[in-house]
Amino acid sequence: MSMVQRKGYLERIAAWREKQVIKVISGVRRCGKSTLLSQYIDWLKTSGISDDQIIFINLEDPEFDHLLNQQDLYAYVQKRLCKNKYTYVFIDEVQQYPGFEKAIDGLFIKKQVDLYITGSNAYMLSGELATLLSGRYVEINMLPLSFSEYLTLSENTSNTRAALNNYLRFGSFPYAAVLGTNASTIKTYIDGIYSTILIKDVAKRTGTTDISLLENIIKFLSHSVGSPISAKKISNTINSSGRKISVNTVESYLRSLTDSFIFYHVGRYDIKGKQHLKTLGKYYIADTGIRNMLLEPSSPDLGHQLENIVYLELLRRGCRVSTGKIAEQEVDFIAQNVHGTEDAYDGTSYYQVSASVLDPAALERELSSLLKIKDNHPKYLLTLDDIPARANHEGIIQLYIIDWLLDK
Repeated sequence: MSMVQRKGYLERIAAWREKQVIKVISGVRRCGKSTLLSQYIDWLKTSGISDDQIIFINLEDPEFDHLLNQQDLYAYVQKRLCKNKYTYVFIDEVQQYPGFEKAIDGLFIKKQVDLYITGSNAYMLSGELATLLSGRYVEINMLPLSFSEYLTLSENTSNTRAALNNYLRFGSFPYAAVLGTNASTIKTYIDGIYSTILIKDVAKRTGTTDISLLENIIKFLSHSVGSPISAKKISNTINSSGRKISVNTVESYLRSLTDSFIFYHVGRYDIKGKQHLKTLGKYYIADTGIRNMLLEPSSPDLGHQLENIVYLELLRRGCRVSTGKIAEQEVDFIAQNVHGTEDAYDGTSYYQVSASVLDPAALERELSSLLKIKDNHPKYLLTLDDIPARANHEGIIQLYIIDWLLDK
């Protein structure tokens, strides 16, 4: 199987090598966490690390079923630790068994142990583990393939527009990209991922047995990608269809959906008032392929799909992202640079995303909110229109979205 190097994530992990913190790689199932660890291990070996210095445990592999308790896991690793040199310990899908917190804490305090763990649920960093490891871990949240990474596996490397269409349609899970454009095969694969997340990461976590009700919420969120959402709105919509669900229950489901990294919640920020708002945030899905599978046979909105992949790309580039409010208008994204990969000033940039603004009315609509912002931070309009490079609208730079995704 073809494999793409996840260079950005590898660099971020390597930067923490042998630092006295636990490296936590989190992200939705099948986004490539295990592969990333394998690539990092290969890199370690090229730098002179020997096989006996590496311990790799995948707690979803039946081979390690005997380690699904605190004492046995700790003893297994303890027995294999090297003397007078670093041992690199990798524990994949650590949330698979209860009580892992104490085993992790016990290994962390060992000298010359460099510890890496992965998990598909944000709640692995809550509760007891968060208390034990307060200030002693760094989290690297991993996403499926960027468009640039996807393109290295695509059959349409010379036709980036066709490749983008497939990226939007089939999604960005690494193995889905390898499967090419066989819609039936890819759908079967994505359905398997979705079902695993639904049962193992969400239903199990919430304790629900009403899977159909949970799926109603997931489909509602998928359909509403890029639109302001509240738990009350979801509750009212479901109740009007004859089902009964409270706002509190909806909120519990929403937390589990974001904890499983299948959805990301984005809060609103009042640009003029300079304050974060508590209501009407937006939700974006980790993979547009799942969204398209859930919404068939309806035709997903292209503009919102583009908005979704721009949001995920901003996260990949190390940005903290909010949606913006200026007067009564919306700004798709306010991106604040965290890792030094976005534009200058204090790291803030504004983005509007649209499939096309060739219609003058559409262009005016997309520009109007950005023009109301009176600071000097960079402002961008991303579209699929074939335009001159870096078209400028009173200081607002219009970019071809494919060029922006490929960082040209």
